[in-house]
Amino acid sequence: MQGDKLLCEIFKSSRKEEMYLYVDKRQGLAEVPEALLERFGKPVSTMTVILTPEKTLARAKASDVMAAIRDKGFYLQMPPAKDEYLLDLYRTPTEARY
Repeated sequence: MQGDKLLCEIFKSSRKEEMYLYVDKRQGLAEVPEALLERFGKPVSTMTVILTPEKTLARAKASDVMAAIRDKGFYLQMPPAKDEYLLDLYRTPTEARY
């Protein structure tokens, strides 16, 4: 495996929204623990990218993703934490306030 580039396949979870699994395309899901795959659900391939340490990713540093794939065989991106104020949108008001 080259030190500065990694052909990475990204899978999204069929069970949990905004949960993604990054793996080395050549290894596939072989290194991912069975217990994780059970919780992750059926992996749905979303894209294949060439990762470099400088690459910009939405919610992770490419260098961290590459290091995790090299160490563990995968990188799991969890859904973002819900901001407390957004949860207020779903709470039923107990009294009207005008």
